[in-house]
Amino acid sequence: MAKTQDKAALVERARVVVVKVGTQVLADEAGRLSAERIATLAGQVARLAQGGRRVLLVSSGAIGAGIGRLKLAARPTELPVLQACAAVGQPYLMTAWEGAFGPLNLPTAQVLLNAADFDHRTRYLNMRNTLSSLFEMGCVPIINENDTTSVAEIKFGDNDTLAALVAGLVQADLLVLLSGVDGLFSGDPRVDPSAQRVDWVEDIDEVLGLAQATKSRLGTGGMRSKLKAASLAVRSGTSVWLADGGMDGVLDRLREGGDVGTVFPARQGEAMPAWKRWLGFSTRPQGSLVLDAGATRAVREQGKSLLPIGIAVVKGHFGKGAVVSLVDDKGVEFGRGLSNFSSAELEKIRGLRTEQIHRVAGPVAYDEAVHRDNLVLTGEGDAPA
Repeated sequence: MAKTQDKAALVERARVVVVKVGTQVLADEAGRLSAERIATLAGQVARLAQGGRRVLLVSSGAIGAGIGRLKLAARPTELPVLQACAAVGQPYLMTAWEGAFGPLNLPTAQVLLNAADFDHRTRYLNMRNTLSSLFEMGCVPIINENDTTSVAEIKFGDNDTLAALVAGLVQADLLVLLSGVDGLFSGDPRVDPSAQRVDWVEDIDEVLGLAQATKSRLGTGGMRSKLKAASLAVRSGTSVWLADGGMDGVLDRLREGGDVGTVFPARQGEAMPAWKRWLGFSTRPQGSLVLDAGATRAVREQGKSLLPIGIAVVKGHFGKGAVVSLVDDKGVEFGRGLSNFSSAELEKIRGLRTEQIHRVAGPVAYDEAVHRDNLVLTGEGDAPA
């Protein structure tokens, strides 16, 4: 078990903190937002922000709030109805947050995002610049998925993943995931009285099997999604604290290093540059390259660039400069990088030595398919990129 001072030091060092609040933390089972809960959390966020710390909220609840406002008995399953609920609930959600932060002299700012915003480098930088300006003006940015237009994300996504991506975007030191459970347990505490809370997790891969796929009636994420988000964050340099958002003074307890929740410290090593966080963990690959065993070893363990001779299979259709996933011969992704060639060009030169490439394709601008400087290792246990 980690010492209390270790937890306290983790928060003390954090200058940028992302707090994700789940739907079940903010609303009752009928989908009605609790003004009391929101006000309590706003006060804790304000205290967390003291001393110049920058705090950003990722707030679920738009669909749940819409369900309550429309007096629906349960969460709908049809996509258009879910989108309609989001359209109704989002302004209600923001009004509730603004009403809670207003008396604390903290202005709020609504930022609605979708996955495509993270794919395009220019839009990604624009988002980061906007959030930086909001911080400078003393605002609390409140981010949510644009559920009204994000078709795939309503059906498959969750705000845990969004929060991890946002943490990478603002280079957060700490991501706090507030849900309906006080951290990760050795079993499901609702059915196993002997289940114990896991206090500190150095290697997240060792506990992925403990994840439960269950979720609340109003929310979209379960423990599995939270561990996936935590894994994404710690690999990109952000520590994660998972705790029960319904606990009295939960953020105050975290600020003091209290014995609550589960901590996933960021991977040790040199801080990852912002653009490599984007490359490795934010944007979605447009294709993938399956490497043979020798190339996998050279890239993953020896810090080499990827040469065309090491590519066994090219998957997808993409152009020069696209982000591609690097996959080993077992189908496991271990890295991402910028391709120096289009997929059509790589199909012609894969498996060939440099001198053979010149004979087949003539002079080429690059010897490497993916240069080491434009490559990030994403797999656990790999050497730092």
